[in-house]
Amino acid sequence: MSLPDNPVPGGAESHDDEDSPRARAEAQWRAAFEAAPLRDGTFETMSGVPLAAVHGDPPYPGQFPYTRGIYPSMYRSRLWTMRLFAGMGTAADTNLRFKRLLDAGGTGLSTAFDMPTLMGRDSDHPWAVGEVGRAGVAVDTVADMEDLFAGIDLGGVSTSMTINGPANILMAMYIVTGERGGTERSRLSGTIQNDVLKEYQAQKEYIFPPRPSVRLVTDLIRFTTAEMPRWHPVSISGYHIREAGSTAAQELAFTLANGFAYVEAAMAAGLDVDDFAGRLSFFFNSHIDFFEEIGKYRAARRIWARWMRDRYGAREERSLQLRFHTQTAGVSLTAQQPEVNIARVATQALAAVLGGTQSLHTDSYDEALALPTERAARIALRTQQVIAHESGAANVADPLGGSAYVEWMTDEMERRATEVFDHLDKLGEGSILEGVYEGIANGYFVGEIADSAYRFEREVNAGRRIIVGVNAHTEGDDSDTPTLYIDDDVEDQQLARLAEAKQRRDGGVVVAALERLAADAADPTINLMEPIIDCVRVEATEGEITSALEGVFGSYTEPAVV
Repeated sequence: MSLPDNPVPGGAESHDDEDSPRARAEAQWRAAFEAAPLRDGTFETMSGVPLAAVHGDPPYPGQFPYTRGIYPSMYRSRLWTMRLFAGMGTAADTNLRFKRLLDAGGTGLSTAFDMPTLMGRDSDHPWAVGEVGRAGVAVDTVADMEDLFAGIDLGGVSTSMTINGPANILMAMYIVTGERGGTERSRLSGTIQNDVLKEYQAQKEYIFPPRPSVRLVTDLIRFTTAEMPRWHPVSISGYHIREAGSTAAQELAFTLANGFAYVEAAMAAGLDVDDFAGRLSFFFNSHIDFFEEIGKYRAARRIWARWMRDRYGAREERSLQLRFHTQTAGVSLTAQQPEVNIARVATQALAAVLGGTQSLHTDSYDEALALPTERAARIALRTQQVIAHESGAANVADPLGGSAYVEWMTDEMERRATEVFDHLDKLGEGSILEGVYEGIANGYFVGEIADSAYRFEREVNAGRRIIVGVNAHTEGDDSDTPTLYIDDDVEDQQLARLAEAKQRRDGGVVVAALERLAADAADPTINLMEPIIDCVRVEATEGEITSALEGVFGSYTEPAVV
């Protein structure tokens, strides 16, 4: 599909001298745009008006500092990946949901694990009683991981796994699952969240203290840099920071600060910044304040590009480009009049698209009540497809760029984030990594998020902030909404599977592998990914591997903040 007859960005002929900065920017953008393959599409309005690919002034999409998007053609070449989050009950249960989502047009899989798995505990651990398979899928062994992806071509699908404290263990299980199914690790494509710093700040699903936890993150960065060119080893997540009650600016600042911290940790481990930075990814929330969210995404790209170039010395273009996944705001969903959540999700999804996201998960309208039903998940996917194919939002890159309000909001988001970076830099005496460690230890992050959440809740309770169906417009249909039910037998089935797995393996071989892992963990120079993979291959469980590491690293208890 060619551009309109007048191909200059904005649809107007340029009268600038061909050697002017604007003319050079236009020529560079044009060359990059024409080199990109375009998807099939009708790039015109419903009335037949042809559309230029971008409007406004340079820098254009694909040009530093990437405020307007990281690719010259953006969604004209490729739509964002449409991810649907799934995970419930046993691995076999979730496998069926995965296949239905792919059949419905989903283009990527996102895996939700149950609470015991997230905490690195097996289903037979005392803490796991009543939680097995409830809020996600239970994965204790590599056999569970094999069942989870049975019949799915791991070399042909992009997989995202939402796991943090035990991320290295689940990554090892995924690698071994691929090997056993004939897919080499180099062909595996996807993302593992593996963002442990935000656990101490917001989500609280940590296991080990911060410093050894960051070592594990760094080990996975080093490992994937060498072995897995299609894998994103960290998805630096603002989503959970926002869900805990932060403002948009705090989400932006805390998330990017954590990203800078991982960069510093990886460089301290001996990696060149351009060897790994291009495969770091981000995960943002898309909340309900439409223009604030768009400004947040645009500011994030600009900040990352400038810091990576000017502070960390990155030179490769890919290292400067912030790529991000977005999920609509679960915390914004209401149990009252839950069908109204469909409108909320559509608004939030459109903000993510107009902000230039690379992949998107849309929440299901019933998630304030339970895990989503299959019907609700299908509506969530259809919401993305309507935006992609009917709204026209994917035809022009950064269509709101140049708006006085959007540009001001982008600048304001950056200004507020910079105040946070300055504070952390001072705390860390010139190191963002050390500043983040200190901010965790002294309660800075927890306190800032708590204050913001409290302020918002007071506004809602006072009626100064309207939540439709909650504190205003409460009349309407509050009839029971069908919800997904997880049968009590799920826990019994999983416990039986785990017991069987332990019985059929060679216990002596497992003990030896775990002992070798513990010895390697005591040496900070050893990358622990291969030793963990060795443990997985001999059928060690997630809980056993966690315990071996815990014996060396210790466990973490959050200090009280007064």
